[in-house]
Amino acid sequence: MPYSLILNLIPQSPIYPEFLTGRHNHALFLTLVSSVDKALGDYLHTSNADKAFSLSPLQVQQHDKSHHHKYHHTLQCYHQRPIPAGTPCWWRISLLDDTLFSKLTSLWLNLNPKHSWHLGSADLRITSILGTPQSIQPWTNACSYTQLYEQASDSDRNLNFSFATPTAFRQGGYDNVLPTRECVFNSLLSRWNKYSVIELSNVPIESIYPSLFKIHTEVIDNYDSKFIGCVGEIKYRILGDMEAIAIKQINALANFALYAGVGRKTTMGMGMTRRLMSTNFSSVNTESHE
Repeated sequence: MPYSLILNLIPQSPIYPEFLTGRHNHALFLTLVSSVDKALGDYLHTSNADKAFSLSPLQVQQHDKSHHHKYHHTLQCYHQRPIPAGTPCWWRISLLDDTLFSKLTSLWLNLNPKHSWHLGSADLRITSILGTPQSIQPWTNACSYTQLYEQASDSDRNLNFSFATPTAFRQGGYDNVLPTRECVFNSLLSRWNKYSVIELSNVPIESIYPSLFKIHTEVIDNYDSKFIGCVGEIKYRILGDMEAIAIKQINALANFALYAGVGRKTTMGMGMTRRLMSTNFSSVNTESHE
């Protein structure tokens, strides 16, 4: 069962930019896991396999209402200044299978808001964990694979995505930053089939076409080497004669993006992706020109 959890945090000391990297966020997650299951933490640290979790960069809570404007979908991926002590922050953790979630249940249930966790030289306190949809927090939810599939539309041909953090795909030993239909939907399909008991086969990805996009590249230089990825919004359309079950499968994958992300380095904050409602897509005219 996929979970997208939001951890609300308060730093007790300043968090300096050099500790606000994907690598440090990844280390903090492994520390959380190891606190309840050291063997699992060690396994996740050493395994090179596709992992059943993804993380976001640490985000500062925004009180400016304009930040929640329906067209503002990107997240902050790097910080040039320290985050001051006492600044409310949030951090998204997604989990793709029940085994990982169940092993962490004791962590969520026995959370001590006075216990300090370390992010580099900074001390953090986790004040709360959200696991249900929130009106101003689109990144929190939980839904079984069965529900994701059963609730997916078998008639909706519009697939609107937001790439909230830089997204890139590995192809032939090199990175491709263009979100082609093959890159996006094969990434979702492989993760779905790895963690879901409902296998999707013969998904007609070749019938998905980009129709509108508002994307650009961003460079993140706090990795061992620079990471280049795309951010922004893109609208795909399912075209041609199509059986209802095929449309349903594609819609299920599109809804799954919230939990799985797409592309590379999702365990370090990259590739955060979610489906947008048609009314929340960019202010660009979205009328069909078929």
